[in-house]
Formats: sequence, C-alpha cells, structure tokens
Amino acid sequence: MSRIGVTPVEIPDKVTVEIEGNVVKAAGPLGKLEVELLPAIKVEKQDNKLVVSTLNNERKTRALHGLSRTLVNNVVSGVSKGFEKKLEIQGVGYKAALEGKNLNLALGYSHPVKIEPPEGIELKVEGNNKITVFGANKQLVGDVAALIRSKRPPEVYKGKGIRYEGEYVRKKAGKAGK
Repeated sequence: MSRIGVTPVEIPDKVTVEIEGNVVKAAGPLGKLEVELLPAIKVEKQDNKLVVSTLNNERKTRALHGLSRTLVNNVVSGVSKGFEKKLEIQGVGYKAALEGKNLNLALGYSHPVKIEPPEGIELKVEGNNKITVFGANKQLVGDVAALIRSKRPPEVYKGKGIRYEGEYVRKKAGKAGK
C-alpha cells in the first residue's frame, strides 16, 4: 500500500476542482491545469479533500498510486501557490537581463543567448546574476530552468556557469594537482 497515495489532497480556498472520468481539472488564481490519470486510478471529492485510490490490486496500479496522488497535488497547489526555481550565474562577465518577457544571457559566447519563455512561465532577474522561474505547472517550471542551466552548465575547474540555487559543484584539481 502506498504511503503517499493514501494521504488526501487538501483543496485550498479559491480553488475549484472538477473530476471528469480520469481527468482532474483545477482552476485557481494562477490559472487552470488538468492531469489525466490511468483508468485504474480513481479520484473522489470528499468534503474539501481529494482522495486517490486504486480500482484493482495489480502491481503496475499500486506502483502508480503515489505518483497519481502527487500529480493531483501538484495541479491543486500549482493553481493556488505556484512553483518556482531559482538559478545563480557565476563567472566574470556572465550576466542576465530581461528584455520584455524574454531573457537575455551574456555567457561568454560571441553572441547573447536569448530565451523566450513559454506561455504560463514568468521570468524574473534580481541584480544581474539571479534568475527566478515562476509558474503554475511544476513540470514546465523545471523544464525551463533546466533549459536555462543547459546554456552554460557549471564547469568543474573554476565553477563558472549557471547553477541551481544551493547546488554544490565538486571542483577538480588542475594540472598541477594543487
């Protein structure tokens, strides 16, 4: 039995949830999201909570019980609070700036790197070396943050590049082995 799957999902105020078959739709102050679950997973609305349960006891269904509950929870909390990922830029001359909604990065290349965020994603720049990716869809926030990080991942000798906030980069010794 899944420990995560049996925990009910609280529905906050200002969020409305509709269940149509195996599709859960949530609408809140940050927009509308929906998630489609397996036919063997059942979601019920009880009072102000969503309860996720399985219809059979097959191995695959039991394995996806906790995942399904987490996906429903991400949809509900995404439309109410949203998700954010923070990135840091380290390196001399590396900086970020916003041009309208687009992100303009100077990362030591001969050209600036421009990133246009998809719909539903908001980018913020603090100073010129901290980037915040905010949105209601957790997967999309993570994908955009990973895209930005992939433009110049941290290198292992000096640690220059784009990293997640709080990420530790193990550094190698150089040629001299110092």
